[in-house]
This record gives sequence, C-alpha cells and structure tokens, in this order.
Amino acid sequence: MMNFGDVLDLPLIWGGLIALAVFVYVLLDGFDLGCGILFPFAGSDKNRSRIMNSIAPFWDGNETWLVLGGGGLFAAFPAAYGIIMTGLYLPVTFMLFGLILRGVAFEFRFKAEQRRYIWDVCFHIGSVVAAFMQGVMLAALVQGLEVKDRLFAGGQFDWLTPFAFVCGIAMIIGYALLGATWLIIKSEDKLQNWARKVAYRMLIALMVAMAVVTVSMFFLGVEATTHWFELPTLLYLAPIPLIAIALFYFMRKDLHGEHEYRPFLLTILLFLMGYIGICSAVFPYIVPYAMTMHEAAAADTSLSFMLIGAAIMLPIILSYTAYGYYVFKGKSTHEHLY
Repeated sequence: MMNFGDVLDLPLIWGGLIALAVFVYVLLDGFDLGCGILFPFAGSDKNRSRIMNSIAPFWDGNETWLVLGGGGLFAAFPAAYGIIMTGLYLPVTFMLFGLILRGVAFEFRFKAEQRRYIWDVCFHIGSVVAAFMQGVMLAALVQGLEVKDRLFAGGQFDWLTPFAFVCGIAMIIGYALLGATWLIIKSEDKLQNWARKVAYRMLIALMVAMAVVTVSMFFLGVEATTHWFELPTLLYLAPIPLIAIALFYFMRKDLHGEHEYRPFLLTILLFLMGYIGICSAVFPYIVPYAMTMHEAAAADTSLSFMLIGAAIMLPIILSYTAYGYYVFKGKSTHEHLY
C-alpha cells in the first residue's frame, strides 16, 4: 500500500479533517441545541411542537459529526485523545448526559399526552447543559491543560474556572442565535416574528459575549494571546474582528427585514470567524500548548490507511446530509409527524 506520508503532511491533514468535523457539528447540532434552549419561551404548545418538528428529521444525524470528530481524534492522535479526555472527563460526561436527556425527551414528548410539560423541561435542560459544557471544554482547551511526560498531570476540576463559565454562557447565547435564525427559515407568522425578535436580542448579547471572552483571554494571560500583536500574526488576525463587525451590521438589518435564509447564513459566517480565530491562536497544537499535531500523531501507515476510508466516507456523509436537508425543506407544522 502506498504510504501517503512520503508526499503528504498527514498529521496536518488529519488535524484539518477533525477541525472540519467539529465545526460542522457545532453548526448543525448548534441550531437544534439552540431550538432546545429557546423551547420553553415559544409561547404555546403548538409553537413548541413546530420547533420540535423543525429539527425532528435532523437532530440525531447532526451528531454524526461529533462521533466523527471524537473518533478521528482517537484514531489519528491517540496521545492527545488520552490527555484531553482525561482532563475533561467530567464536562464530557455532563455533555453526554445532556445530549441523552435531550434525545429521550425528544422521543417521549411526541407520545406524552397529559405530562408533556415534563419532557419539555427535560428537552430544555438537556440542551442548555450540553451547550454550556461545550463552551466549558472550549475554554479549558484555550487556557491549556497541564501535561507531563505525554500524560495529563492536572486535577479533575482544573476546567472549573470563571473563564470557563463565561465561555459556557457565550456558547449558550451563540447556539440560541443559531436556533432563532433557523426558526426564521422553518416557521411563519407569529412564530417567525418571535424568532426574529429573539435573534436580534441574541445577536446583541453575542456581540457583548464575544468581546468579554476576547478581553478575558488577554487579561488572563492565555498563551494564545501572546502573539496577537506580533507580525505576521497581527496581519492574519486583524481582518477577523472587522469581518465580524460587518456581519453584525448586516444581520441587524436583515432581522428587521424580510430575509429568511440570510440571517442563518450570516450566523454561520460569524461562527466561522470565531472558529478561525481560535484555530489560528492554538495552531499547531492539538493539545494547547503542550503537544503539536506532529508530536501526537499516530504512525504514518495508520494515518494513510484511515485517510483512504475518510476520502470514501466523507463525501457519502456530506451527500446524505445535504439530501436530508433538501427533502425536509419548507415550513414545519405543529402536527405530530415524528
């Protein structure tokens, strides 16, 4: 079998594939987590049913990308997987409990008659917990994990910091914005008007949250910020806040207009700007700031073999995902179709 490691930078390619899988997961599962975050405030049982029906064909398939990102990390960077999972064992567990609670509530709500409110609350709590813990894990990684001799050397509660709490709240706000702009696409009349108002409020809140997170990183002395104002890093990063400001401006206008798809697409671009900023800040580390992608990578023969499988499966996953969204396009109703 041909060894692609002779001609390709396999650790870098696999780092890019895992980063892509995580970003797609954040977008796709982000909007249905956002719908769960907004769920109790929709005003009526019919509106809540419309919200749930809008994500019913997609929510479990969206989590494919979480499995792909985690499985890719385990296979391509086993040393990094061991460190990250050990250091973030508790928030990962809490996140999974949130996702499980959300999934159970999703199934039971459609069957419940008299006590549907219980599953409404569970759906909301599961979504909030999962979103918050994802923000906490992001904060812990950005701050860096304590590593010694290629093993996690910190405590099980090192992730529990004020900065992690701020990032968890910011993630909830960001997902709520994704969910609200998704509902603009999938709803109409009163529910759509409500979604526009909520999206506008979440947009303002996200502007504040992103500013607070950025300033916190700088004043906490996070290692990722040490090169922000040095050349050539400054040239790479300077356009990101300018583009983000422009996106905020156009979204603000669209939310007061009649555009349905554009607010969601602009929100995706806003997430992309933040994601590019994070990735560029921690590059080339896979475990910030202790282990680079090349130091943590599996053998080139393993990476080569897996790359063949990824080249086959990724187009298939993208194709059936796109087809699913195409088939279930259009507005959602309150009828129980799931």
